[in-house]
Amino acid sequence: MPIKPPPGAEIRDLVAALDGPDAVARESAIARLTLIAPRAVDALLRAYDAGSPAARAGILRALERAASTRTLPIARQALQTGNVDGQLAAIPLLRAITASGQGGAAREALDALVAAALDDSRPVAVRDAAREAAGLPAPPVGPSREADEWAAALDGHLPASPDALKRAVQAHRVTARLTDLQRLIDRVRARERKEDNPTTREQWRIVRGAIHQALAARNSRLALYDLRDSLLESGRLPVAFLAAIEEIGDPSCVETLAAAYDASSRSSDPWWREHLASAFRAIVQREGLTRRHAAIKRALARWPDATADLMR
Repeated sequence: MPIKPPPGAEIRDLVAALDGPDAVARESAIARLTLIAPRAVDALLRAYDAGSPAARAGILRALERAASTRTLPIARQALQTGNVDGQLAAIPLLRAITASGQGGAAREALDALVAAALDDSRPVAVRDAAREAAGLPAPPVGPSREADEWAAALDGHLPASPDALKRAVQAHRVTARLTDLQRLIDRVRARERKEDNPTTREQWRIVRGAIHQALAARNSRLALYDLRDSLLESGRLPVAFLAAIEEIGDPSCVETLAAAYDASSRSSDPWWREHLASAFRAIVQREGLTRRHAAIKRALARWPDATADLMR
């Protein structure tokens, strides 16, 4: 059965959430839009035209996974005329189009990145991100603030603010070494566990989810162990975690997802339950798993009702 595009009302609600004051809700909306982007490009483009600058930046981030040539005009426009957040959101999308090998569109996307990297009138963070995305050598000047924070984080010294690291991740997510992203996930998780303030702890968790999405966008399973372990924690995770596991999860994830889905039946949280089911079924479909697969058999033995529901 073909997968239908999501209803327009769902997309409108998610786009509206991008303008809200709740950082957790904003990141959850972006992660959900990322999941549906490949089959909702037209609707997201329409939403982009009517969106605020904040909503447009979120939609650009979500559309990176689709990397469709139809997104090239808005990505170029955002890089040319958008605010700093919009420009930084456009750069990974342009990089994805460049890497897609789609003829003229790939060349145009690369030209836009090179032009931004060489434009001294732009903020340093934008120039640095565009330069890295275009594969240009580093200029012989001092590092930007984001580059300083990124280098310090890789050395094990996380900034005091989760938002500061989030900006650095956004600037370097396309070109950072995969092993650096994996190590950063471990450091952020350790920082989460030391945080006493629940709000700040959740903000660090959002950053960790963003790093997982950066790895998933590059088809890397280096930190899949952390995605599995995180599902065993009590309570829901930011949807970025499930977006990543849906993208790159393998059979080793199905038992953990079944366990979390079984626990969700007692939590009265339909949102979390729905996203767990979506991730489980995406892995089953992508990997061609049946009830005869060893991982499915183990899940059926331990969580029979939940697994049977998920396989239905």
